[in-house]
Amino acid sequence: MSHDPSHDLSHDLSHDNDTRTSSATPDSAVRARAVNTIRALTIDATQAAGDGHPGMPMGTAPMGYALYAHAMTHDPADPTWVNRDRYVQSAGHGSMLQYSLLHLTGYDLPMDELRRYRQWDSRTPGHPEHGHTVGVETTTGPLGQGIATAVGMAIAEAHLAARYNRPGFDVIDHRTFVIASDGDLMEGVSSEASSLAGHLGLGKLIVLYDDNGISIDGPTSITFSEDVQARYRAYGWHVQSVADGNDVDAILNAIAAAQDERGKPSLIAVRTVIGYGAPDVAGTSKVHGSPLGAQVAAATKVALGIDWPEFTVPDDVAAHMRGAAQRGATARRDWLELYGRYRAEHPAAAEELSALLAGTLPDGFDRDLPTFEPGSKVATRKASAQALNALAAHVPAMVGGSADLAGSNFTDIDGDRAMTRADYAGRMLHFGIREHAMAAAANGLALSGLRPFVATFMVFSDYLKPALRLSALMKQPVVYVLTHDSIGLGGDGPTHQPIEHLMALRAVPDLVVLRPADGNETSQAWRVAMERRDGPTVLALTRQNVPNLEVPAGAVKRGGYVSADATSGGSPVEPAVILIATGSEVALCLAARDTLQERGIATRVVSIPSFELFEAQEAAYREDVLPAAVTARVTVEAGARLGWERYAGPHGEIVGLDRFGASAPGDTVMKELGFTAAHVVDAAEASLRRARA
Repeated sequence: MSHDPSHDLSHDLSHDNDTRTSSATPDSAVRARAVNTIRALTIDATQAAGDGHPGMPMGTAPMGYALYAHAMTHDPADPTWVNRDRYVQSAGHGSMLQYSLLHLTGYDLPMDELRRYRQWDSRTPGHPEHGHTVGVETTTGPLGQGIATAVGMAIAEAHLAARYNRPGFDVIDHRTFVIASDGDLMEGVSSEASSLAGHLGLGKLIVLYDDNGISIDGPTSITFSEDVQARYRAYGWHVQSVADGNDVDAILNAIAAAQDERGKPSLIAVRTVIGYGAPDVAGTSKVHGSPLGAQVAAATKVALGIDWPEFTVPDDVAAHMRGAAQRGATARRDWLELYGRYRAEHPAAAEELSALLAGTLPDGFDRDLPTFEPGSKVATRKASAQALNALAAHVPAMVGGSADLAGSNFTDIDGDRAMTRADYAGRMLHFGIREHAMAAAANGLALSGLRPFVATFMVFSDYLKPALRLSALMKQPVVYVLTHDSIGLGGDGPTHQPIEHLMALRAVPDLVVLRPADGNETSQAWRVAMERRDGPTVLALTRQNVPNLEVPAGAVKRGGYVSADATSGGSPVEPAVILIATGSEVALCLAARDTLQERGIATRVVSIPSFELFEAQEAAYREDVLPAAVTARVTVEAGARLGWERYAGPHGEIVGLDRFGASAPGDTVMKELGFTAAHVVDAAEASLRRARA
């Protein structure tokens, strides 16, 4: 689709404006009513739903107000500006805070949607969902994911600014704001990501920590007694504290100080009271995860001076909150003028930036993808390196790296450089041994318009699975390069040999898993991954060399195809048995086919690099590849047997694993655990006997 960055990149040119209190500060009574309106809407919505988490929004309402009404530059009339300030509600259970703020500042989230909080087909689900509710930058709920994704957004901002800004033309210049909870900061992924953010010196990342001292089970003191501020100083963050979470002036002053600090990310620890205003239960876990109840809700409104009807916004509050929209509209007009001049003076940079942010693949992006001579051998991880570099040369949006395994995953971009705090323009990211943060940050990169790839060993996908799941839920085109994909990796042994992982990944909705058989399938798999716009892709790749095969053009895109057909006397015939495999085991099946054909058994070999893509094909194509009449079948994959029943059928044999691997040379492990041509031949003959019985 066409893309006009003059529309999407609209942004405030006055991000350096001081957000400290001044004579322009609104009347304190209006401000207090605005904060209490957020609380009232939260109370009303959770009461109506009979479900939800009122405590966090009630305690953090002043923080949310400070951000949306004052500190952030945003235009509800165009919520997808690339250069808008981002808001990430990492404490996603407090979703009514964000929904209230979106409604109050003029986003397309009418009051009727707040009334339908947590109901079927509403735009106000229990936790914020990107792509479902306007103005929600990322899906949150699993604690820690929001702050970690925000780190990726901040990386993206720094990277794009370094590559595309020019003297006098800061066309990329925005901040990422987060409200995070105690629970967020308990999660390991937030520690991983915060450490990375401090290392990179992401000065435009500002996290407001809702320090209310309460979790679902009770006071955080029962589990969480560390000095959080000291920890963040050790990470290299700029740290402040606000003693009273109801002091909007103090919050704004702290935000202004954080904006002044350009060399470090900022943590502002704000002491709040969960469920503020609720008699007898404020400050306790009783207001964390349940509505207040009619009696307490009424008493709370009396205590806070809320004297307007349910689901109502007082006129003075509405007028005041829409001021943010007016300021955003003015800022956008200013930016449009700046961008027009940028486009005139730097047309090449503007054109590349426009295409990148549109997600448009350049014409001929895949023209240099490698092909491999059949019969030669290559590890698919090495074939992947060639494909990655061929694509990266033509796709400026590609950026990524590995969790300290680039030399094993082969994910360096030749001729480029690593991103550092001194040079954000590099396209390679050293994530360190932080798989979970790596994947969460990749979501932030993708949500910012980049095309990230991240890599580790497949067995360590366990560490990043929650973020990968969110990639799929948000339909973000992150490419996961997962090497060392089977017991064939050898001597590292069962701790490093994936067994259940392929099937577990295939179970994730909207995720495409590709396990290519050779270098040629790998090239095609990368093309498929780059053409996807509606979800993430896993590339499962071998450590060991595998023979390169004849692969028809476009075969991988269809998910499965006939790699070698049954013959008799050199002529095609209907198969008596079908061998079905993925990855390195396709070559094994081809070797078994040779033996079976010599024995007069007409044998077809089918490669299924992707279950998901194959099952998305029309029924006629699937029947042509796997005819239902041929019930003698053998499936072969060096992983869990579970799930292969769909292709094996009632008479089929499943050659797989129901145990962990072992430490030995890869060829030995494969042989000892039954992955030999002879074993496949035996399985085929057993299936034939059963089918003919």
